[in-house]
Amino acid sequence: MLAFKAEEQSQLQLVEREEIEDEEDLFEAIDKLTAHGINAGDVKKLQDAGIYTCNGLMMHTKKSLTGIKGLSEAKVDKICEAVEKIVNFGYITGSDALLKRKAVVRITTGSQALDELLGGGIETLAITEAFGEFRSGKTQLAHTLCVSTQLPVNMRGGNGKVAYIDTEGTFRPDRIIPIAERFGMDPGAVLDNIIYARAYTYEHQYNLLLGLAAKMAEEPFRLLIVDSVIALFRVDFTGRGELAERQQKLAQMLSRLMKIAEEFNVAVYMTNQVIADPGGGVFISDPKKPAGGHVLAHAATIRLMFRKGKGEQRVCKVFDAPNLPEAEAISFLFVLNLVLNIFNLD
Repeated sequence: MLAFKAEEQSQLQLVEREEIEDEEDLFEAIDKLTAHGINAGDVKKLQDAGIYTCNGLMMHTKKSLTGIKGLSEAKVDKICEAVEKIVNFGYITGSDALLKRKAVVRITTGSQALDELLGGGIETLAITEAFGEFRSGKTQLAHTLCVSTQLPVNMRGGNGKVAYIDTEGTFRPDRIIPIAERFGMDPGAVLDNIIYARAYTYEHQYNLLLGLAAKMAEEPFRLLIVDSVIALFRVDFTGRGELAERQQKLAQMLSRLMKIAEEFNVAVYMTNQVIADPGGGVFISDPKKPAGGHVLAHAATIRLMFRKGKGEQRVCKVFDAPNLPEAEAISFLFVLNLVLNIFNLD
């Protein structure tokens, strides 16, 4: 394995948030409200509720804002008026929308075949869902993205930190080490730039998302991983009687993920499980479908179906995407079979 040259390694240092000029237009800090007549105490209440940017504030309804302790309807109206003076959330031209799309960063997966399938890699400002059976490569890709996200942009990375929410206990920090070495990076520095949390209930999972706003407003994050997105919902809600409530809570969490992606220009990569499809019919050789139903299907920007191929081969198929053709990438797992066999994770 060849390491990067010394001058290239020096570029692997993450750039601090205030030094990134391109990101100044991405969001406005909530502190700017004080210059428009909003009391500093009310700004603190917004921050305590997990709202750290004006862009994020505009993604909340007035009903949810009045639910914050100490904020009356009159105060909320005044805050919303002030935010509208700072952030333009109205119509823009198609040309302006095209310019905004230039902020999208595509993070390499470490596999040329998979990168070509995805048009360059995992996109920021979007939710990428990977669903498939166990040991089909979903978590393997998550671990790889933890490393490749920290590469400089000119090396097809994201020059940013990673947040990892683990609902199934499959994150292995020791697995990051060989992947970092493969990219010629310092494993210790790579691990220090990953923040990790183990979620045990769907409520805990949602609260962890709320707490991310403070960190992402201060530090240069570029990727959020949720592995897996549906596991805790399938445990905490049982039977058809709780299905409607489960889907509602799932929709709220997915909405939060999309808002994080757009507010901070991060890529959201979430894994999903599959369920048996009794209505698949006898002519379908593998009658399985992703869990989560229509709620999850509509929330994901790009849906990838992972399955096992021959031997150690893994196959990734674009299941649904607004700008990608239906195609497949075969044998995209680059890590040695030895590594796969040692950890035996999907």
